[in-house]
Amino acid sequence: TTPGAMAYQQKLAEKLTVLNERGRGVLIRMKHIKTVCSDPQLKPSFLTEKAMEPAVKYINKKFPNIDLRGNIQNLSGVQKQKSEILVALTSYYYSFIDVMEFRVRQLRSWHFYLLKFVGTVNFDFTKSYLDLIVTYTSVIMMLSRIDDRKVLTAMYNCAHEMSNGNSDPSYPRLGQMILEYDHPWKKLTEEFGPHTKSVTGAVLSLHMVYPRRNLGAEQWRSAQLLSLLSVPADMLSPACCETMPCEYLPMEVMERWIILGFLLCHSSLNTNQASQDLWKMALRSGLYITLIRDETINIHKVTEDYFDTLKGYSKRIADIKECREHVIVNCGAIHKEKRQFLRNAIKELCKILEDEPGLLGPKALYVCMALAFSRDEVLWLVRHSENVPKTKTPEDYIDSQLAELLFYTEKLKTLMCRHSRVLQRYHLQYLAQFDALALNDTIQNMNVCPEEESVLMTSFVSTLSALTVKQVENGEEFDFRALRLDWLRLQAYTSVAKAPLCLKDYPDLAKIMNMTEFHTKMMDDIDGVLRETSDLSILCFYPRVFEKMFSQGCEDVLMQRYLIAFPLVCSHFNQCTHQMCPEEMDAIEKRSLRFCVTFLEEIAKQTCSIVLEICAEQCNLDDQLLPKHCAHTISTARNKKQKKQVPKKGEVQREKPGTESMRKDRAVVTNMDKLHLTLTELCSSLNYCNHFTVWDHVIIPPEYLLSQLEINLAKVIVRMANYNKATHEITRPSDLLAGIKAYTSSLYTLSRYLSVDVTRLVKSVLLQQTQPLDSQGDQTITTLYTSWYLEGLLRQASSALIIHCPTMHCFVNQPNENETRFKAEEYSDVSGENLLLPFTISWSNNEQTLHTECRKLVIDNMDVLVQIRSNFDKPEAMTNLQSRLPASENVLKRMTIIGVILSFRAMIQAALGDVRINAFLGSIQEQDMISPETDIKATLSVFELASAAGLSCDIDPALVTAIANMRTEEEYKLTYLLLIYVAVSLPILAVDPNSYYSREYGGHHNNIHCLATAINQLSAAMFTAQNKNIEQHLKEFLFVASSTLLQLGQNVERTDSKNRDSIYLLLHMIVEESPFLSQDMLEKCFPYALLRNAYRDVYKSSIITLG
Repeated sequence: TTPGAMAYQQKLAEKLTVLNERGRGVLIRMKHIKTVCSDPQLKPSFLTEKAMEPAVKYINKKFPNIDLRGNIQNLSGVQKQKSEILVALTSYYYSFIDVMEFRVRQLRSWHFYLLKFVGTVNFDFTKSYLDLIVTYTSVIMMLSRIDDRKVLTAMYNCAHEMSNGNSDPSYPRLGQMILEYDHPWKKLTEEFGPHTKSVTGAVLSLHMVYPRRNLGAEQWRSAQLLSLLSVPADMLSPACCETMPCEYLPMEVMERWIILGFLLCHSSLNTNQASQDLWKMALRSGLYITLIRDETINIHKVTEDYFDTLKGYSKRIADIKECREHVIVNCGAIHKEKRQFLRNAIKELCKILEDEPGLLGPKALYVCMALAFSRDEVLWLVRHSENVPKTKTPEDYIDSQLAELLFYTEKLKTLMCRHSRVLQRYHLQYLAQFDALALNDTIQNMNVCPEEESVLMTSFVSTLSALTVKQVENGEEFDFRALRLDWLRLQAYTSVAKAPLCLKDYPDLAKIMNMTEFHTKMMDDIDGVLRETSDLSILCFYPRVFEKMFSQGCEDVLMQRYLIAFPLVCSHFNQCTHQMCPEEMDAIEKRSLRFCVTFLEEIAKQTCSIVLEICAEQCNLDDQLLPKHCAHTISTARNKKQKKQVPKKGEVQREKPGTESMRKDRAVVTNMDKLHLTLTELCSSLNYCNHFTVWDHVIIPPEYLLSQLEINLAKVIVRMANYNKATHEITRPSDLLAGIKAYTSSLYTLSRYLSVDVTRLVKSVLLQQTQPLDSQGDQTITTLYTSWYLEGLLRQASSALIIHCPTMHCFVNQPNENETRFKAEEYSDVSGENLLLPFTISWSNNEQTLHTECRKLVIDNMDVLVQIRSNFDKPEAMTNLQSRLPASENVLKRMTIIGVILSFRAMIQAALGDVRINAFLGSIQEQDMISPETDIKATLSVFELASAAGLSCDIDPALVTAIANMRTEEEYKLTYLLLIYVAVSLPILAVDPNSYYSREYGGHHNNIHCLATAINQLSAAMFTAQNKNIEQHLKEFLFVASSTLLQLGQNVERTDSKNRDSIYLLLHMIVEESPFLSQDMLEKCFPYALLRNAYRDVYKSSIITLG
């Protein structure tokens, strides 16, 4: 069989493709096993249990020859848990077998071939071959780094033999392989001895590519690399060269090929100057190269240690030391300059392509080069930041401006994806109208063309010639993977020694096909090209470096607009997984999301802090414009008008509001200027993209800001309340309302910077403030003000130190010798209560407590009250029965407190009418016409809706809900007896000197006018809950109350009739406020003349001051 025919039969291209993919999977499995075994929490429990220590020590000592029969005592732990061990260690054992099988296939695949590699010609074939060598070497190195490899292998085999009676068939070979690779480099160099010529030739084929790619920033700058503006006339010319795939080949990949290649096949280093030059250049590139993820090798140390064991390599060791010194002294600064150049070059490239996306077609190669160069520099910095060498300039390994480079890298990728149709249209025409024709001409000029190669090349031409622009316009999906695989096959056929057609002799064919391959990738695999040129998934495995880079960007104000690049990079992390290792996918997914969320939350926290700081500044400015600060200004203006004495020189003049906006020099930067600049930068970052995907999770950056604003705005509002539990001090509601309005108006300016729903944010925060606790479990202003009003204002109102004033719709302080802590009217005026409008302040607990105490009093005096109900129209009997009611004052006091609370609730309810939505009032008022007798449940539902809208209701739905459990006949009896108790106790109020009615206040000085509210609302709620007739029982109350009050008039000289007229007015107020009683009902049991005279006498005693 001829070498060419043998190449056809052995399917070298297919083997390379499959083995590389398989090798990558095996390598990732080895890394996963090492990670698991390095973590005490993740490693198999058998390796850490105390009972298994004898077995572990014995296995490590005797591996791989484990004698089960002679050492059963040492292996007793394995015997007891053999089933569990088999289950737990199966995946580890078969992963090691995968390594063994991969090793066998890799070595056998190339043993019989002498291959010719020219990187710029048969690029794909050379790359696949070198990748396979590096992958194999990395797998063996990772295997040698798993400390527990012997225990995992032998323990599984012991359990297998104990369970099945015989050893696993693969164990002897596997144990031998593990022993051989205890010192991996020695064994590896022996294995690659037969392949020295092929490996050395493949590595040396980089001598035209690697030096050209390994240039400094000054040389890049001189060549105006990546610049579209350097030669304007060539802006529309397609960017192409003879080595297109080599232009964006990762530098680290080439360095791995060179370092590991010459380490495995090092004989040419002493005989070939070209090998030495290439090897030294790679050694001068850095200190570390990556095996997989965060697993690296110190190239100088490993090479020097290995060469120390060989004879005749003393000069090479000296070269290694010289290269190491060069790296330590120069490399940090060299790569720092490269990153600085790339920042500016990629920024310029982005701006031009963003403005003219049509240039993406001819300049796609420039984009790939820019992405690849940036990726190379980021990866170099990541590798060396984790292990910074001892150098005089450690700052060279710190880059606070890396965020900008990452940002423009992501922006280039976005442009490529967004304008994929532009790329497809351009390259389709390029393929059909240039590549196909050039390829056809080249084929026609070939002297020798065997049948197999001819079929492949003819298929290339026919495939490309059949392309039309309509395919792009119709949205047709393209797939050129078969063409690219055929090109790899052709490279394999023509790279075997003594092949009929040698590709090296036809460089034009290779040039056209390499260019065609790139053009087809622009048609059907843009995502693949972007992964190849800009994958930064390695950052997932360098958490400290990644987080440090982000924190450095946060500290630099100029970098804040680029911070979104860090969360965007997290979308790369799903590219580092492999289907051969599904166990790690969940962990990597969680880590990716954790990074992404952490970065976005930090950006959002910074933005939120700036926003709230601006709001606080604006709130202070708004506070200066409040009416309470105008007195000083008015006084100053008045003194100036009256020409009074001007202030002394030492006295500080108070600045007028607005002076902060006046400036003589625009160069002077104020604090607000700095805040707005920072806010602009941060919002630009959050607003870069509406959403992006990390794994299968859709991330919306602005939502993180809204979340932070929601949490912190709630805290700010609570802080503005300034509640001091010890001194019972709190901010005036009107002041707090003004502060909230100032914050809200400032928040709305955020929409100028960012697409966020501020209205939703404000609604969410304020609605949470209507509940006792917010979404974070913290107290709200509802809780604080409820506590303060109950403990402060309403407690004093129950002691008559504060009076409910119906005429002014507020509470006022009683004249008192002691100094009052606060003015009640400032905390209960209607404008101040506007703050409390959204609050559903629940007083039901206090009301229910007071009502329970009243019930106890009723129960204690039930017999007397039943008799009173029957004999209320018999004066003699009533006198006797009233004397047997000992706790009348307590009942009235508790009912008065309930009335005060309900009056306060009524004030809040009435204030709600100022802000209710008028569009809904019509429909609510129509529903309000439902009669309670028709459907009580429907009525209460409507009343609840009306109450929420600020409309007054005949029956308070909140009270009905609070006492909904009082539905028994016993409760009904207690309810109407409570009304009787209150009715017969009313005359006692005349004895209290504070029971006189004030015309100015529109109520009594001891708040007994609130009894009207308590009686009406409580009776309506209780009888509704019990499904009884409200009007009937209120009539009964009216008759009893009238009868007992009329007895006050029988003896004018008695002291208990001192405030008789004021108590008469209380009876009138009860009827006036009730929707179930009328004046006609009152006149039937109480003469109107008494009311008229009472009003005349009370008003006569009032002093009226006319302003």
